[in-house]
Amino acid sequence: MTNIIDAKVLAKMFLAGAKNLESKKEWINDLNVFPVPDGDTGTNMTLTIMSAAKDVAAMEKPDMKALCKAISSGSLRGARGNSGVILSQLFRGFTKSIKEKEKLDIPVFADAFEKAVETAYKAVMKPKEGTILTVAKGASTRARELVNEGCEDLGIFFDEIIRYADEVLERTPEMLPVLKQAGVVDSGGQGLMQVLKGAYDAYLGKEIDFSIEEAPKSTGKKTAPEANSDVDIKFGYCTEFIIMLTKNFNIKQEMDFKEYLESIGDSIVVVADDDVVKVHVHTNDPGLAIQKALKYGALSNLKIDNMRLEHQEKLFQESQASKEAALEETMPHKEVGFIAVSVGEGMNEIFKGLGVDYMIEGGQTMNPSTEDMLNAIDKVNADTIFILPNNKNIILAANQAQAMVEHKKIIVIPTKTVPQGITAIINYVPDLTAEENEETMKREIGNVKTGQVTYAVRDTVIDDKEINQGDYMGIGDDGILSVGSEVSDVTACMVQEMMEDGLELISVYYGEDVKVEAAESLKARLEQAYPSCDIELQYGGQPIYYYIISAE
Repeated sequence: MTNIIDAKVLAKMFLAGAKNLESKKEWINDLNVFPVPDGDTGTNMTLTIMSAAKDVAAMEKPDMKALCKAISSGSLRGARGNSGVILSQLFRGFTKSIKEKEKLDIPVFADAFEKAVETAYKAVMKPKEGTILTVAKGASTRARELVNEGCEDLGIFFDEIIRYADEVLERTPEMLPVLKQAGVVDSGGQGLMQVLKGAYDAYLGKEIDFSIEEAPKSTGKKTAPEANSDVDIKFGYCTEFIIMLTKNFNIKQEMDFKEYLESIGDSIVVVADDDVVKVHVHTNDPGLAIQKALKYGALSNLKIDNMRLEHQEKLFQESQASKEAALEETMPHKEVGFIAVSVGEGMNEIFKGLGVDYMIEGGQTMNPSTEDMLNAIDKVNADTIFILPNNKNIILAANQAQAMVEHKKIIVIPTKTVPQGITAIINYVPDLTAEENEETMKREIGNVKTGQVTYAVRDTVIDDKEINQGDYMGIGDDGILSVGSEVSDVTACMVQEMMEDGLELISVYYGEDVKVEAAESLKARLEQAYPSCDIELQYGGQPIYYYIISAE
């Protein structure tokens, strides 16, 4: 062990932290307070850190600046869910503090911990104590105390920080009553502890597998053409790389670069972030794209696939079909565009019918990443783009993408549910300015009450309600409204709790696991109970949630 850490050791510590988090992700998922089948804190944090870990693992002899860029940029783009976004902001602040250093000692680490916490708190509009932020702040506080106490042993420094942060984590149930009632500590804070503990193990020299595997491919069933069918591939080489900028790359140069790539290929994606540019292009001459890119800086993560040869293989056909579907043709230019996050065939059709230009598949069980948001923004050819996250755990990722885009005006409407997203876009008025529409949409989503019916995956007590595994639950905007053993009864009870004077419309969206006869029976039941309200029934096709209901 040493009291000075260089880039090589730090890279190993980061990879070990990532691997430790990955190994504990299901345990962390189980710490989610609500016993719903979408506990995904561990998954979101793992996907976030692994996005950066793949870049770090590919570096043979990293220097501190390049390593910090890989950690910061990779985690920012891969960030998913609130916990993932906060983790990426912690990394962003930490690396910003150390990127110009060649060696790290105790005072430098203390400064970096403080910068990490400062950056993460700024990223959250209303920071809540008893969360990952509190645990990170505890680690930072102890680090500064140790410097003031004259600690000179880095091993003791790390050990004391982890001990104290663990104590803070154990106190999170006292800060958030919902954690205490559920009998768990904060899941995001526990995820951060696993990163710190894995990194400490690497510092101690424990034997760790530092290899980082690619994320598993989708196992979803797809209908693919025959492997030997004739296909006309206009541009044969799928070319991907990252430019580590050493020269200026402003908006004009970015547009010029895209225009050049369009002259030699198609399926173009160019995403710039600080001093890194991610590039994807299909071309017949990858060398031309590479030569042009080298004018702006050094290249990394270079990958070239011969699509004509690989097309002969059936497995390639399946993956290529997915890739090509993701890279849609450029849309006609318009002044205002819309992006919405949604899942379910019916829900997607509703949003498209209301004028949404691009749908991001996602929601409770699969929070899209910041990079998913950036890719969607790149595909919508509009000067101003409204984003509807439609889930409280996706808003931070949308805000992070907004901050990374300069060439378009991005407005995030903080919709926490699908019904709020539908209300937001319905209230968009083309004759108003973007700012006026933003104000109106934000105001109107506050008038929407939402309830969602799903099932419990474990026994617990929440909101003073005893819940058993397999029970159905009606979840409102502020907590659990009803619990029971029959879907229709739980739904009706949930709506009853949602109702108040002045509500005129109840919209019922039934999921993929609900038969239309059952949905129509529920509608009739609600019509009888609330004769003064209009009851609308629509197919949502959403998974996990049997019914999503709005009242306004």
